[in-house]
Parts: sequence; structure tokens; C-alpha cells
Amino acid sequence: MAHDHKHEELPEELETSIVELTDEEGQTTSFEYLTTIEHKGDSYVILLAPQEEENDEEGEVVILKIQPDENGEDTYVSCESDEIEQEVFELFMEALDEEEDEELYEEIAEEEEK
Repeated sequence: MAHDHKHEELPEELETSIVELTDEEGQTTSFEYLTTIEHKGDSYVILLAPQEEENDEEGEVVILKIQPDENGEDTYVSCESDEIEQEVFELFMEALDEEEDEELYEEIAEEEEK
């Protein structure tokens, strides 16, 4: 499933990037860009799908492979295997844990300075 995408930047203070994907039927959906993960020589984009219900605590994470089309433009395509998708997800979760640890260490250091 190939997707065309437009990358739309929001003001920096919001620190959120919205990616709009259009599927084969012309349906456009906005996703929140989380990060890009390199795995086995390929790049994968990690997106947060919009929440279906307002009371949902977290949206669904979507993992798409970045692949250039015939014009050299990046397109996002579904992962070819569940195994690779799971490996990329685990790398993403490790990176997320490291980021949270860094934030925690920074908070502790700030408290000790006071």
C-alpha cells in the first residue's frame, strides 16, 4: 500500500509535525510524526495515528517504510513483513525509553542544582 505524503510543519513551540498521507482511494489522513528509525539498511517512519475516540489514551503507532518512487520522491509503504515491523517497533521503544531516561536524569540534575 503506497502513500503519497506532504510534510506540513507547525510552529516550533508546538513541536509536533503532522504528516498527511493519501491512500489509493484518495482518502487523506493526518498523522503525528514521531521519528525515523534506520533498520537493516532501510528507513522507517514512525507515525501516531489519530485517535478514534476522544477518551482513547493513546493512538495507534503506524510503521511505514520510506521508499523513493520513480521520480525520486519519498513515499511511505507498508512493511513487507510483520517480523521487520516488530523489530522496528522494538527499536522505537528502546529509543523512547532512552529519551525518557535522559529527561529523568535532566530533572534530577536540575533539582540537585537548587
